[in-house]
Amino acid sequence: MRCIDAHLHADQYSEEERHGLLEQAFEGGVEAVVAVSMGLRSSQENRRLAERYPGRVMPAYGWHPEQDPLNPSDRDELIRWIKARHEAGESFAIGEVGLPYYRRTEAESNSEAFDEGPYLENLEVFISLAAELDRPLALHAVYEDADKVMRLLLANGVTKAHFHWFKGSADTIKAMAAAGYMISITPDVAYEEEIQSLVKAYPLELLMAETDGPWPFEGPYSGHATVPSMTRGVIRDIAVIKGVDERLAAETLLSNTRRFYDIASEK
Repeated sequence: MRCIDAHLHADQYSEEERHGLLEQAFEGGVEAVVAVSMGLRSSQENRRLAERYPGRVMPAYGWHPEQDPLNPSDRDELIRWIKARHEAGESFAIGEVGLPYYRRTEAESNSEAFDEGPYLENLEVFISLAAELDRPLALHAVYEDADKVMRLLLANGVTKAHFHWFKGSADTIKAMAAAGYMISITPDVAYEEEIQSLVKAYPLELLMAETDGPWPFEGPYSGHATVPSMTRGVIRDIAVIKGVDERLAAETLLSNTRRFYDIASEK
């Protein structure tokens, strides 16, 4: 079963383990990984990985929202760096970007003030950049934050949007599917009813598989290091939930991911 890990923090593995992890994945039938970034340094490291594994590591450059707000000066530096990669004709996506749902709700649960304004400002810049450069966009946006992001995407005419590890309301799910936006499913589909229900509701033609490694999982994955080949388990679970042949599910998700991220198929 050939597959692509549509969302991996490759640079977040230790220097000692990341190359072995990637090489083992590629030798074992994982065609490629989409390596999302946390900020400028992370983006630069993922670019180095893409240069080392051409056609197998698709880098995504951006700034993860579950951290302190990105100040305008640092944001401008990152944007200039991304635009330089575009002008050089390099292959990449924009991401991981989005809104700080978990950071915000934790602050609110502790009755602490939280200013979402800087995060929204940063996100608008990255969404505008993705539209300007016509690049795929990897998003961190769940529950009510997805509705805010949807409005920004539609206002900017973005058609290639990927909501990773998504959770949300039935109305939001319908709106996302109608817009043709992609979502990716993690290994917790094996044991999380919410994710299983999402798979039932979302079109197979708009699904991808991811691990979000090195994030750890429970259920059958408890105690195991997260590796790209776990996407095979995700595909098997999706096939069962959708009631389709496992081979069909694998081929469809592989084709979806290749098309969305413009990853060439292996000869």
